[in-house]
Amino acid sequence: MSTKTTTAVSHYYVQKKRRAQFVEDWRANWRTVVAVEDAELVETARGSRVGVYVGADGDRQTRTMDALVHEIDPGVTTTVHRHSWDAMVLVVGGRGWFEIDGERIDVAPGDSVHLPSWAWHRTGVDGGAAAPLRYLTFSSEPMLETMGMSVLEDAGHAEFATLPPRPPVSDGPQGDDPYARRLRRVARQQDERRTGRLHTDWDSLELLNSPRGTRTTFLLDKAIGYQASGITMAMFEIGPGRRQSMHRHPGEAWLYVLEGRGHSYLGTEPEGGENHEWKKGDLIVVDHFLWHQHFNDDPDNTAKVVRIHMFDSLLETMRVLCDPLVLFEEPPNHIRDAQAGDVTTIEWPPLERPTWP
Repeated sequence: MSTKTTTAVSHYYVQKKRRAQFVEDWRANWRTVVAVEDAELVETARGSRVGVYVGADGDRQTRTMDALVHEIDPGVTTTVHRHSWDAMVLVVGGRGWFEIDGERIDVAPGDSVHLPSWAWHRTGVDGGAAAPLRYLTFSSEPMLETMGMSVLEDAGHAEFATLPPRPPVSDGPQGDDPYARRLRRVARQQDERRTGRLHTDWDSLELLNSPRGTRTTFLLDKAIGYQASGITMAMFEIGPGRRQSMHRHPGEAWLYVLEGRGHSYLGTEPEGGENHEWKKGDLIVVDHFLWHQHFNDDPDNTAKVVRIHMFDSLLETMRVLCDPLVLFEEPPNHIRDAQAGDVTTIEWPPLERPTWP
């Protein structure tokens, strides 16, 4: 008895229809600015309230990263869970703590935390706290889901000592055969990832002037000791009434407005695009290889924006695969400098911890 598999029509028509439908669905869900009011907080079984800025669980599909906001009341500790993806945390209100594989990290507004893949973690707020803990997470779950590798395990309120460790990794034997080399390579990579930095305290930040007309700092990046999946998190500050110079790149990028108000230009060309207004607490979504530029519309106060981008893994891979096509562009230096203005003339205010909108 013989069987055969058929799709009734050539793969050409199947794939053409599938690609067209995917793009149509994508465009239907697209948002350029997600207002803080749109990330409605909903009670969850973990003991927290969660709202979705961008992500499939909030019916705003993404491909590489999602963006969620969390709120935990005083006296509450969430369930402990782990997942196959990693996540970046930005604390935006209140005080509390994270416990990662048994290590407690106290946090306050402006702090950043890395939750590594397969690390058991939970979050809590002490009973005497004056306000709920509020934080954002930016995770690589959508990318893992695309590859069929998105796994989530919740262990309720179990003690860390009773939980299984992260998946074991075999050390490679000596030898130069391909299997031995792979074992050693994977083990070495996992050793690095499992010993990376976990916390950036706001009080340790130093912002430096950049050629784009802003002052900037890394919050979470391999340049400062983190071992993440490729997501990088940085903050830039725009002077009163000033702007950042224009550029464009592929890949999804989220920009969370930590402080201030303004607007962003996005367009397929440096001119003729659209302006999108934003305010404190909103999320700006940049994608589709658009030229973009961010403006501070407040003449008296600076604006602080946190940029999250799947840079090291996805974007660098795309740049190699598409070479010699240039995937990162900005104007020539003389145009960039004209757009940015003289950043040394800005009187930057003292760096104060952010507040929730």
